[in-house]
Amino acid sequence: MTTKTFKIGAWSLLLSGFLIGCASGPKITSEPIPNLQNVKAKTTELTEDELEVWGSKDLLKDTIPGMSVDRAYQEIIKDYKGESVIVAVLDSGIDIEHEDFEGVIWTNIDEIPENGIDDDKNGFVDDIHGWNFLGDVVEENLEYTRIVRDFQDKFEGKSESDIAEENLENFKLYKSAKAEYDKELNSTNASLNRYVTMNNQLQEAEQSLKIELGVDELSIENLTAFEPEDDTSLNQKMLLLNVMNNIGEDLSSVEDQLAQAMEYFGNRTKYHFNLELNARAEKLGDDPDDFSTRFYGNNQVSGPNKDKKDAKHGTHVAGIIAANRMNNKGVKGVAGNVLIMPIRAVPDGDEYDKDIALGIRYAVDNGAKVINTSFGKYFSTHPEWVMEAIAYAAENDVLIVNAAGNEGIDLDETRVYPNDETPENPTNFVDNFINVGSITAEYGGNLVSGFSNYGDNSVDVFAPGSSIYATTPLNTYEFLQGTSMASPNVAGVAAMVRSIYPKLSAAQVKQILMDSGLSTDQDVILGGDPENTLPFDELSVSGKMVNMYNALILASKTK
Repeated sequence: MTTKTFKIGAWSLLLSGFLIGCASGPKITSEPIPNLQNVKAKTTELTEDELEVWGSKDLLKDTIPGMSVDRAYQEIIKDYKGESVIVAVLDSGIDIEHEDFEGVIWTNIDEIPENGIDDDKNGFVDDIHGWNFLGDVVEENLEYTRIVRDFQDKFEGKSESDIAEENLENFKLYKSAKAEYDKELNSTNASLNRYVTMNNQLQEAEQSLKIELGVDELSIENLTAFEPEDDTSLNQKMLLLNVMNNIGEDLSSVEDQLAQAMEYFGNRTKYHFNLELNARAEKLGDDPDDFSTRFYGNNQVSGPNKDKKDAKHGTHVAGIIAANRMNNKGVKGVAGNVLIMPIRAVPDGDEYDKDIALGIRYAVDNGAKVINTSFGKYFSTHPEWVMEAIAYAAENDVLIVNAAGNEGIDLDETRVYPNDETPENPTNFVDNFINVGSITAEYGGNLVSGFSNYGDNSVDVFAPGSSIYATTPLNTYEFLQGTSMASPNVAGVAAMVRSIYPKLSAAQVKQILMDSGLSTDQDVILGGDPENTLPFDELSVSGKMVNMYNALILASKTK
């Protein structure tokens, strides 16, 4: 396990000369931002403009727990460009034609575009801007659904005593997957039925009372004044007033939200839990259990659909890292001297271990120095392939920045894939993998995002992940949230450290990000449960949230 170094007094040691400046990059004399235990939380709600950029703000100057990105550019590196760094984004696809990606998408200069020839002889034909390991696949099963589908004929209805020794491990995997599948399918069906019922009741009440009141639009005022003559109308009135007072007076907007919820849970049953679905066999033709076949898919890194809807997640992630900082459009990415390498490997459903392992290897072999992996799952059939790929990245000095997950649980007690350790063996097997939890814009008890996983041994750092504004397909921008957004914030900082101080290794950059962050011993709420609290500095290996300003200062003093 990585030790919690520099937690107390580290900066005083650095500033006393125990470490000397590295041979390249600017010599920084600025003082680091100290841990601010008694900073008061911002008492006013963030404006829309503040919310769009909060992850770049500074805790000391703005009372917003961002990563001090703006301050780093303004005070430390505004006149220092550094070296270009390739950051690979393993995700759902990226809209590489987005207006805010001008000049920041990686191009394989050894490949002649669209000539149908593998010019650079890397095995991938016409991989001009990366690779799509999914081909035309968009919707997929969850991993435990695939396990149930593949093993149910062999194991269903049997007990452990019926199973031969060589099949016992797969049998236990099947039983665990089946329990999770049944639980989640029942929960999803219950949620779908609840939203369908709510939607039907809302629409019926709205139409009925519009007729009864003789109005085109219902409002709190005309509903409050309405005196029903029967119980049905009374119940409909109370339903609508409850919705308007607690969700919103615009019923069409409420119905849109219900429609989105029904679509979400409906698609879960249609794809994620569908035992009849085998999209990979139907659309890709690749065997996910055969690692000897490595060249499949195509070069369509935005995905197969013209609306690029399925590339939303990856496009958002890429924009957080590297949206053009100089074009006065949309947003400013964290990193200003980066090329994004798109690798499409994450469907709407769970990723395949094979695709992730090959995606990591593709990134390493084609020059990436940082890889962002904003995905994860709790079942894996070939974890060794991914672990070997992570080790391959470590051997080639590539840093992997990973999202810790969004279930609000302690990962010290539950294994997640990928990670660089397990609950049974908390010792890191590599030194190039950094696992990232999510924080909010609110410094205080609500600092940790309610959805964020945590873990004193299994999560390394925290970073902004709630309500993050960034690029989405077709030149649009949206707020999204998750540890999927916290990870690219850290990847952006890592890329800038590697750009300005290129002689530092991946392992050194990881340690710098952990050692230079800001911390607090304030109790914070975990999993959205006010009864579940712990001091923030006990929730990760470092006990800190990443800070770009401090990271660059520490990098300048590391050799």
